[in-house]
Amino acid sequence: MNEYKSWHEEDGITFHNQMNIFFSQCDKYKRLSLHELLRITSDTAVEEYRQRGLSRDVLTQNGYAILVSRVSFKIGRMPRENERITVTTWEEKPEALQFTRAYRIFDQNDNPIINGLSTWLLVNPQERKIIPLKNFTLRQAPTEQKQYDCDKPSKISVPEDMSLLCERKILFSDMDGNGHTNNARYGAFAMDALSPEFQSKDLTSFRLNYSKEAVPGETLKIYGSFNPQTKSYTVVGKTQTDTSFEAILTF
Repeated sequence: MNEYKSWHEEDGITFHNQMNIFFSQCDKYKRLSLHELLRITSDTAVEEYRQRGLSRDVLTQNGYAILVSRVSFKIGRMPRENERITVTTWEEKPEALQFTRAYRIFDQNDNPIINGLSTWLLVNPQERKIIPLKNFTLRQAPTEQKQYDCDKPSKISVPEDMSLLCERKILFSDMDGNGHTNNARYGAFAMDALSPEFQSKDLTSFRLNYSKEAVPGETLKIYGSFNPQTKSYTVVGKTQTDTSFEAILTF
């Protein structure tokens, strides 16, 4: 019988989360879906904090919410149906207004298959105002910063020749307990906007920047542009008034 464990290393920072990839988490090609990659990494980060005594309830009681703002992944390959993986994560030295978190996903033979970085904002859960990280005293801030085999989360340059790919209404099932569209759903929005030709291809990297949360009842107009030289598809989701997200998918 397989046992799936989660634990911190002795440093109290590096966290490992073992799991199985289920049929429902995969796309039609039996690969882990992109939105599921975003979900399991985000959930592992939340669980890492919870096991340190910083659950979402504790954060809320202290007037905090932590929201992901940017993610970047280099993908050697996606896990597949019924594969056992370990998601490893740790928090890095923060910037002035953003937490930084690293990820590494290993297969069942302990070979790294995905590397990632994400940045997170500390906000007031009611007003959504950004709080400087120097005011966050619930844990001692890490001081180390490592080198990574993936692009650093950063601004995404949007090409001028964007064409409308599709429109997507934000519905109840897109929402989470923070009262806004769950961050993982934007991975589904980006992939669903592409043609079957690109949906069948294997991703080698993915970057996503969250700009303005989409709310129920709004309709995202999703635009895209493919660069054959870099084999990258830039995808942008817009509401009537704002850019909601920007992404780059490289094949």
